[in-house]
Amino acid sequence: MPDRGGGPPTGPRIRVGRPSRRVRTLLMTLGVLAVLAMAFVMFAGFWTDWLWYRSVKYSSVFTTTLWTKIGLFAVFGLLMATAVGVNIWLAHRLRPPLSAMSLEQQSLDRYRMGIAPYKKWALLAITALVGLIAGASATGQWRTWLMWIHGVPFGEKDPQFKLDVSFYAFDLPWYRFLLGFGFAAVVLSLIAAALTHYLYGGLRITSPGARATGAATGHLSVLLGIFVSLKAVAYWLDRYGLAVKSSDFKATGNWTGLRYVDANAYLPAKTILFCIAVICAVLFFATLWRRTWQLPVIGFGLMVLSAILIGGLYPAIVQKFQVQPNEQAKESQYIQKNIDATRKAYGIDTAKQEDYAGKSDPNRKAQQREDAQSAASYRVVDSNIVSPAFQQRQQERKYYQFPDTLDVDRYTGPDGKPQDTVIGLRELDLDGIPKRNWINDHFTYTHGYGAIAAKGTSVVTDPNEGTVGSPDFTEAGLPTKGQLSKDNPGGKYEQRIYYGEKTEQYSIVGGPQKELDYEASSGDTEYTSYRGNSGVSLSSTLNRAAYAVAFNEPQILYSGAVGEGSRILYNRTPKERVEAVAPWLTIDGDAYPAVVDGRIQWIIDAYTTTNSYPYSSRTTLGDTTADSLTTNQRAVVAQQNQVNYIRNSVKATVDAYDGTVKLYQWDTSDPVLKTWMKAFPDTVKSKSEISPELKSHLRYPQDMFKVQRELLTRYHVTEPEQFYSGSDAWQVPDDPTNKKGSAVPPYYLSLKMPGETDQKFSLTTTFTPAGRPNLGAFMAVDADANSAGYGSIRLLRVTETVQGPSQVQSELNGVPEVATFVRDLRGTDSDIEYGNLLTIPLDGGFLYVEPVYARGGSANYPLLKKVAAAYGGGKPVFKDTLDEALDAVFVQEGGTPPPTPPREGETTKPKPPATGDAALRDAIADVLKANEEANAALDKDPKDWGAYGRAQEDLEKALERLAAAEGKSPPASAPPRTSAPSAAPS
Repeated sequence: MPDRGGGPPTGPRIRVGRPSRRVRTLLMTLGVLAVLAMAFVMFAGFWTDWLWYRSVKYSSVFTTTLWTKIGLFAVFGLLMATAVGVNIWLAHRLRPPLSAMSLEQQSLDRYRMGIAPYKKWALLAITALVGLIAGASATGQWRTWLMWIHGVPFGEKDPQFKLDVSFYAFDLPWYRFLLGFGFAAVVLSLIAAALTHYLYGGLRITSPGARATGAATGHLSVLLGIFVSLKAVAYWLDRYGLAVKSSDFKATGNWTGLRYVDANAYLPAKTILFCIAVICAVLFFATLWRRTWQLPVIGFGLMVLSAILIGGLYPAIVQKFQVQPNEQAKESQYIQKNIDATRKAYGIDTAKQEDYAGKSDPNRKAQQREDAQSAASYRVVDSNIVSPAFQQRQQERKYYQFPDTLDVDRYTGPDGKPQDTVIGLRELDLDGIPKRNWINDHFTYTHGYGAIAAKGTSVVTDPNEGTVGSPDFTEAGLPTKGQLSKDNPGGKYEQRIYYGEKTEQYSIVGGPQKELDYEASSGDTEYTSYRGNSGVSLSSTLNRAAYAVAFNEPQILYSGAVGEGSRILYNRTPKERVEAVAPWLTIDGDAYPAVVDGRIQWIIDAYTTTNSYPYSSRTTLGDTTADSLTTNQRAVVAQQNQVNYIRNSVKATVDAYDGTVKLYQWDTSDPVLKTWMKAFPDTVKSKSEISPELKSHLRYPQDMFKVQRELLTRYHVTEPEQFYSGSDAWQVPDDPTNKKGSAVPPYYLSLKMPGETDQKFSLTTTFTPAGRPNLGAFMAVDADANSAGYGSIRLLRVTETVQGPSQVQSELNGVPEVATFVRDLRGTDSDIEYGNLLTIPLDGGFLYVEPVYARGGSANYPLLKKVAAAYGGGKPVFKDTLDEALDAVFVQEGGTPPPTPPREGETTKPKPPATGDAALRDAIADVLKANEEANAALDKDPKDWGAYGRAQEDLEKALERLAAAEGKSPPASAPPRTSAPSAAPS
């Protein structure tokens, strides 16, 4: 039917309206579920952290840290929200009753009308936002708060203001935070108040008449007065900040503390600026009564001008015209303060320095050879090189691995004497698992097995006992057997390694799924189930769900492999565990294992630090502790941390089986540790609780030593004039055996220092003069925790020109025997590897000893083949064994080497005769040597045919040995002389 109404054509109508109730219900349900899911994700992180801390019995660390952060968040968030909110409310309250009739105000009316219905909500939203941001920022200051509230005095005063060092270490950082927070609160309040006044007509930009109402002027002037008052406080605190201020000083580089210009220009300038700022603040507050900006603006301009002239220009003039013309004299007393403070802050103030010639009496060769036998336990097994030998000989299965750098420790040898030992743990390697899947990765392959140890001072020399040149293992096999097992009879030795440096994945143990224990060489496979108490129980559904979310692994929730008794192990590396239970400590880069009372314990050195020790120069830990061996895993955790005070205050242990973490107080006088012990009571055990066996394995830490040696390159000088000139500056030499060009690492070594009668387990290093290769000094620290002199540093300042490590290495590379050795290696597809170049003080000189390895050929791991040695500037020697090298070094001119006495703790053992190719090479070498001696006898005295005859007899014997080695009859005559004699017999 046609439309007769003349309207638009009719048709189907589309009804647009609200969603149906079912759709609304579904959307609401999905929204609630999304919120609950987000809430559970947040809860899962919190809950799993709480469960972990409770499992390691350090829940107090978690709760103390948590409540401190919550308190700071609440207090400072509320303060910031209140400050901003009150000022917005006050600005709104002080708005003029009628707005001016102007285009500016008419355009603002629209915004005022739009905001009017939502004023309360807008105020709440703004204050909540700034409160949340401020509260979140304040939580990062939990360490600063705890140190301030629990700080203990150092008992030392700074030389300028005579305040206890604790003021700078604990108080000043907190005051600066409060000051910064105050500035932020005032600035935000000022901005918020100004915008509110502008919106409601209290401030005008283009309107005619007064630019601000009296109420707005008074309100904003008070806020500006508070700002300037805070600036006055900042000027006052800056005075004390000069004692910990870092600056560049061309004479010394990095500098901390006051210099002449600071004490005589900046310090009085800060005091004057403080007074000016106080006066300026009073003028701003006076605006409440005067209702004019004239005086405050003049005062503020005066303060700015004074800051430029007094705080900037005047110190520059003093520096230019007073200091620079006579800088050394002007800075002398401040350099002395810096030297004294730096040496004390880094624990190097007690380092004993003594002059040492570096050259010995050449007529004492026999005595020196005898003394060399007991001067040190020469560690010819380099822990930085022999890891592949451990891997090849003791890996046993592909799913085991050793660290790239092994550790050096001391154990009692069969003779009852301490023996330097190279040790490494056979840890789990997931990449070597035959079949990778979730069950294998986290349930079946869960742990490593056994500590492997080898003598540090000798290798295998008898072919019947193993490959010649390979490590002489004292604990080996799977399960391991040897000296460590004998020391722990009765099955007490727990060999399983659930916690290690390579164990970074989580494992679920103790449940229905059995774990692979080990596969014996006989082919039998042993299984086990974890019996320890570590880890978190997964028996409850809540825990399983929380870990499924936290680890993003839903199978944890529903897998049948997880059941009654299941426990999840994670945070399994020693450093992770110690960092978690003591987040206020800085951890050494090298955790090392030790077998203590039948259990494998990881020992970790930990440090307390601060960067606020007055006058002490700062250093960056990551840079200072780097050397030719460090990697991202070995360097100090706090890579970029700058510190100017450090103490090895805590020794920590982590049980390799059950993960138990124990912290022991080591430095009982450290005020920083005492402060943290007050903040976290009952977390650090007393030093007296360290067992004697554990103490025997404690040692002086490498990273602490590297920090100290870096500081001693400059701060071994105690006279300001000499320090300023830099004439006696040292440097840590580059590692001559490493092509990376990084610093030589320190070496653990048992040795006798000059004047001592017994060897001490020590950590040693060398120095060279800045920019020169010769030896400048030798440094050793007593590293034995049982020694009465533990931690004592001795510096031998070399007074003569003595070859440095790089020079010795370079000269060694030019020795003909080395060239021959390298050429022979290339023929067998092997490469040469130089071991640690050890430096040992001996009878006024220095003895260098270096093991040399061959890698390749049939044994694709390093084998000790040669030992190089040099002494007293003499030519380096290159021999098959250490004893031969020492004999050759100390042989007297024209004589024979003195008899070789046995080294301490060792018995003499005849060297097996060479066979095969080795015998042939030895015989050829003897022939060449005998021929050279015969020619040399005639060159020395053409008429001394007796000497020539004796040399010919030696040559004939050498030829007989050569023929025997070749399996032929001896030749009829000796080879001819290479050149005719200069005279014939008469």
